[in-house]
Amino acid sequence: MTTGRGGRTVRDLRRGNRSAVLQRLYFDGPMSRQELGPATGLSSGSVSNVVAELVADGLLEEAGVVDSDGGRPRTLLRVAPGSAHMIGVDVGETRVRVELFDLTLTELARTELPLQPRGCYDVGPIVDHVRSGIATVLAQAGVGTERLLGVGIGVPGIVDRDAAGAAVVHGQTIGWDAVPLEALLRATGAVPPEVPYIIDNGARTLGQAEMWFGAGRGARDAVVVLFGSGVGASLITDGSPDGAATEGVPLEWGHLTVQVKGRRCRCGALGCLEAYTGAESLLARWAERGGGADAGDEEEALAALLAAAGRGDPVAGEVLEETAEYLGAGLSDLINLFRPERILIGGWAGLMLGPHILPAVRDHARRYALRHPAARVTVDMGSLGPDAVTVGAATLPLAAFFTTGGRRSTPETPPEAPGWRTSLGTRAEPPAARRR
Repeated sequence: MTTGRGGRTVRDLRRGNRSAVLQRLYFDGPMSRQELGPATGLSSGSVSNVVAELVADGLLEEAGVVDSDGGRPRTLLRVAPGSAHMIGVDVGETRVRVELFDLTLTELARTELPLQPRGCYDVGPIVDHVRSGIATVLAQAGVGTERLLGVGIGVPGIVDRDAAGAAVVHGQTIGWDAVPLEALLRATGAVPPEVPYIIDNGARTLGQAEMWFGAGRGARDAVVVLFGSGVGASLITDGSPDGAATEGVPLEWGHLTVQVKGRRCRCGALGCLEAYTGAESLLARWAERGGGADAGDEEEALAALLAAAGRGDPVAGEVLEETAEYLGAGLSDLINLFRPERILIGGWAGLMLGPHILPAVRDHARRYALRHPAARVTVDMGSLGPDAVTVGAATLPLAAFFTTGGRRSTPETPPEAPGWRTSLGTRAEPPAARRR
C-alpha cells in the first residue's frame, strides 16, 4: 500500500478525512460542503469525495438548503441519526441503568434494574442485569444489532486488561478482584461477536459526557466528581475550546487519606475521604447519632436525611455540615494538585446533595486550598443529570466510530481501548441537546 508523509498510508489519510468531516458535522452541523472545507482544512475535492462516500454509506443526509450570496442555494448536510445505535450502561452501586441511543445521542429506550439488597454487588446478577437490559432496550425500540456500534459500560473501580486485551475490573470497595467482566458479558451472547464491549471507569465516563455535552464544554482543565455511594473523580487536561484533544484520567480520589486513624473505609483502609463523604458513610454517620430510620434504599434514605435537615433536625444538619467540610477539603487537594479551572459535581448523591451543600462546599474548598489556584477555579454542578454516566458510556463506541472514520469495527480493526482521543470533542452545541 502507498505510504505518504509521516508513514501514513492512503487508507490512513482517507480514514482521517472521513473522521474530520464526520466530527465537524456531528458537533457543528448542519453545514454545507462549502463550509466543510475551511472547517476541516480539506480541499474542496477531498470534501466532495468524502461526503459522497459517507452519503453512500448512509451516514450523512441532506438537511435542507440555504441561500448563498449571489450564487446557487447550498445544500446542508448532517449526520443521519438512524444510521447507527449505541448502548450506554451505568453499573452503579444502587442499580444498573441501560439506555439505547441513536447516532446523535437521542435516547430511544431505557431500563433500570435495582441492585438488592443494599451492598450486594455479586458479579453474576450484574452480568445478568446488563444482558437482560440490552435485550430490553433493543426490543423496546424495535431495532436489531446490525447497526449497533458497541456497548459502552461505566463501572466502579479500576479497569485493566488481561493478556488477550479484554477488560478486567478491580473494584476493591465492592469486592471485585480482577473480575473478567468483558469475558463474562461476551459469554452471555447478548450481542454478536462483532459488536464490541468498551468498559471504563464510571467517573471517567461521567467526565467525558460533561466535557463533550455538559457543563465542562470549553474548559481546558477540569475535574468531574462522581458522588454516589462512594466518590471518584475524572481529571481532564489539555482540553481546548478551539478543538484540541481531550482525554480523561480516572482518579481514585475517594481513597485519599483525610484523617489519620480515622473511620474505616469500604476499601479496608482508615480515614479515606470516601469514609466521610460517600452516601453510604454519610448515612451510617447519621444512623450512629440516632437518626435514619430504615428508609429503603440509599436514595430513599438520603432523601429522608435531607427532609429531616429541612425540618430543622439538628443531627441531620450536623451530618450535612460535616460532609460539606470534608468534601470541600477533598476538593482543595484536587485544586492544589491539578489547578483545574472547573470542578463539576455529578452522580446521584451529588445531584441530591448539591442544592443543599454546594455553597458550603465552595467556601471550604477555598479555605483549605492555596489562594492562587483557588482564585481561578469554579465549583459547580454538572448539567447532564442522572443520565450522565450512561451518556458518557455511549460516547465510548461513538469515539471509536469517529476514530475509524465511520467504519464499523471488525476483529481485524478493533475499537481503541479506553484512552482514545478525538480532535473535536469539546466543541459547540452538543447533540445531547436534542435528547428527550
